[in-house]
Amino acid sequence: MASLYDRADIYDLGYTDSMRNAIREHWRLALRETEIRDVLDVSIGSGALTLPMAELGYCLTGSDLSRSMLEKCRKNAKDQGTEIELFESDFRKVHENLAGKAFDMVMSTGNSLPYVENEQIFTALASMDQLVKPGGYIYLDSRNWDRILKTRQRFYFYRPIILDDGVRMDRFQVWDYNPDGSMTFNLVFTFEKDGSFAGREIFEEHYHPTPRNIFIDALTALDYEIRAVMNHPAQCDKPVDEFDWYCILAKKKNA
Repeated sequence: MASLYDRADIYDLGYTDSMRNAIREHWRLALRETEIRDVLDVSIGSGALTLPMAELGYCLTGSDLSRSMLEKCRKNAKDQGTEIELFESDFRKVHENLAGKAFDMVMSTGNSLPYVENEQIFTALASMDQLVKPGGYIYLDSRNWDRILKTRQRFYFYRPIILDDGVRMDRFQVWDYNPDGSMTFNLVFTFEKDGSFAGREIFEEHYHPTPRNIFIDALTALDYEIRAVMNHPAQCDKPVDEFDWYCILAKKKNA
């Protein structure tokens, strides 16, 4: 079955103006006590979670394994008048593409790290670390896998969205728990206009649930101090352990 990342046109439909505003506010709150300027996102996708940072004055660079998502990111950046350097890379080897460069913050957005097995999380973060300036930061966001594994939730629903052409888009996910401990997310999009069925798209994504301690232990081993574990978006006041999504901001100790 097709991956959603092969259909950047569908992927971006969920990012409305209100969502973009929420993402921009998240970055304002999450990074307000830092002096970060230069940022590399190693799983930038279409840029939906990263490009709003440009409005706050950050200088952006991005990489991704999906060529189609990078093309969409390039178009999105152009449409909003943002300059950004983009390149294709596996985040486990990202340092090999930027020898001699360093950033104030290197990050992985969009719950991307759990695409690899838990044993490879350290490899990915170590590659990111090689591109962090002394005293710089690593940032990541993730689904709350601890909560998912505890509740064994199967269905995940989104609010309906009315698109610009008047089409109503509904989205939901069905989660399969595989015998090997991995999970398959079945993503269903339905489209309706004027009370009539207008189309359906179904995608499949494969994840390796990653408990939070995996991230924290890896960052600690790389000599980072955990500065914050917060909701994503940061403006949500629900307890982190009870929320669907969280992020981690860690600072490199060697100054």
